[in-house]
Parts: sequence; C-alpha cells; structure tokens
Amino acid sequence: MTAHALQFRRATRADVDALVALIESAYRGDVSKQGWTTEADMLGGRRTGPEDVQACIDRPRSAILIAERDGGEPLACAHVAEEDGAGYFGMFSVTPTLQGGGIGKQVIAEAERLVREEWSLSSMRMTVIDIRDELIAFYERRGYRRTGIKKPFPYGDERFGLPKRDDLRFEVLEKPL
Repeated sequence: MTAHALQFRRATRADVDALVALIESAYRGDVSKQGWTTEADMLGGRRTGPEDVQACIDRPRSAILIAERDGGEPLACAHVAEEDGAGYFGMFSVTPTLQGGGIGKQVIAEAERLVREEWSLSSMRMTVIDIRDELIAFYERRGYRRTGIKKPFPYGDERFGLPKRDDLRFEVLEKPL
C-alpha cells in the first residue's frame, strides 16, 4: 500500500454502484469476514441497495463521504446527515482487507469535521446493534458514549437484512463535537 494520503469527497450519482459494493463487502457475506466489522453472523440478505444510497446523496443536509487515494476506487465511506438537530453517522464501511489500518479513524474525523464546521452542529449520533461490543468499544475510544436509548430492530423489513437471531436492537451513541 502506498503512503499516499486519503482524499475525501462527496458521493455523486456516478458512485452509487461502487458504494453499494463497498458497503455490502464490509457487512455481508464471506468477504466481510476478512474484516472485523462484519454482521454476517447476525444478518443475511442485503445491507443496502442503490435506491438507499441514492436517497442519501439526494437528501438535503446529507452526504456520503468517500475516502480514496489518487482518485481510485472508494476505500471507505460514511453517510452523514442532519437529524433532530444533530449530526447522524451511518453506513460506515471500510474495505475489509484495509480494516484496522487507520482509514476508519480518518473517515470518522472527516465526518465530524463536516458536521461541526460546515453544518454548525454540536453533536454526532449513531445507532449500533447493541450486541456488537467490539464495535461499540471502537466508538467509545473515539469519544462516543452510550446513551441508554434503545431502538427496536426492524424485523420483517428486508431492507435492513435478514436476522439470524431474535435479540437484535439498536443503541444510540452520541459524541459532543
């Protein structure tokens, strides 16, 4: 891997297919198991689709950040949006074979910068499946705190995947910016 710095840009319609492939590779199927963020043991089916990604790109006060090197394929991405007066961080994906190398930390920092500096919001929130202890610990090391607010997992809505267990729910994490 070259030492070239990551560049960030906002996704456009032309990026939709590459983003769907990246997101699916980070969360679902055997490829996702090469990284540590996989949900493949908890969820089958899809993680996202072209219509979901396009909606994030088109929505006001919403962007999908892409991290790349030298204009190549997306190495990582994250959706940021304004929701209920705070930034929302989601759809966070890093190419599985590159996970653990610091790219994710840079993506989070850029997402926080955008929300704080460009949208003038004072906090960032996210929802994480609450049994993902290692992932929650990763976010806690970056200043996010568990709020204790739980949200039900949308069982029966295949847009969120096909659950392989019946105890899934989301917890809201939050960080002051």
